[in-house]
Amino acid sequence: MSVRGGARYEVVVAGGGPAGAAAASVLARAGRAVLLADAGRGPGPVGEALPAAARVLLRDLGADRILTDGHLPCLANRSAWGSAALGSTDSILDPHGHGWHLDRPRFDRQLRERALAQGVRLADRTTVRPLARTPDGGWTVELRGPEPRGPEPRTAHCRWLVDATGRRAALARSCGARVLTRDRLVAVHLTLDPADPPGADTTTTVESAPDGWWYTAPLPAGRRLLAWYTDADTPVGAETFPGRLAATRYVAPLAAAHPWPATGGPRRAPAHGAHLDAVYGEGWTAAGDAAAAFDPLSSQGILTALFTGLRAGQAVHARLGGDREAMAEYAREVAAVRATHLRNHRAHYAAERRWSDRPFWQRRHRTTTPEETPA
Repeated sequence: MSVRGGARYEVVVAGGGPAGAAAASVLARAGRAVLLADAGRGPGPVGEALPAAARVLLRDLGADRILTDGHLPCLANRSAWGSAALGSTDSILDPHGHGWHLDRPRFDRQLRERALAQGVRLADRTTVRPLARTPDGGWTVELRGPEPRGPEPRTAHCRWLVDATGRRAALARSCGARVLTRDRLVAVHLTLDPADPPGADTTTTVESAPDGWWYTAPLPAGRRLLAWYTDADTPVGAETFPGRLAATRYVAPLAAAHPWPATGGPRRAPAHGAHLDAVYGEGWTAAGDAAAAFDPLSSQGILTALFTGLRAGQAVHARLGGDREAMAEYAREVAAVRATHLRNHRAHYAAERRWSDRPFWQRRHRTTTPEETPA
């Protein structure tokens, strides 16, 4: 959908992932005029698991039915962590029921379509860049994306910006916020082709290793995701990935049932913990990974994106309605979520002591909090 130069909105949301779609939906349902700009750049997101607790947030967003279309149930989480034994937590023990193995591109698209149905104006393949503050305290922003007459930038005006651009935190950084990082974790990941005959596995499997840990899960359409999480300074590449996989006890047999893709090898993606030194400022708010990105071991990435997107939308609506404490309350909620994650993060990594002499584990067994550095 094209956007006319000089169009006016109450809120412009940058980023069409779960956080951005959630914030836009909340604001539109509250009667605000919202533009959701989805840049759609770079490789598409790979499959991810969504915990059962997300049902509550999706219900609040009026989007709980999307999980019935194109996603697989996750009936158990298995883990070999702290010992060679493989433990399992069954979804029958979760009061919210089972989780899901997501088709991530489909899930993100479904959330954007739901936002569109609720009155959000959607601009595909469009980036947002703040240009100037307006006399009324709002913003003039540049929108750059496809147009019938070419990709010339055009402008729009709004009262508030929501940064849901992911780990880049593009808008927040342009407004003076700093991204602080805690570690150098990266994901080396590969999507395997469907097995023949199709497999019956419906679980996620996590297995620790001397230089990191492995994750694998089935994906819709019969494919399987493999991911090795390690530090950026660990030697890693297409030539070492198969050997490291072969050394695993539980992940390798699951992967062996699937053919490797005919083209393309493992890809790297950032997976480090990070957060902004301020999640809001004059006229802007951050949500999702732009506000706080967590170690994937928590399996809370999409859940946190939905929660912070929903709460950011509510806070912006309240602030535009005159509540000058709404942003500070939102910041406290993000800080509380992050503090809980860090406690659980330390406890979980502390439970694995078999390779305490290896750099990856030594870094995570420190008794003091590592210094956070600007990205």
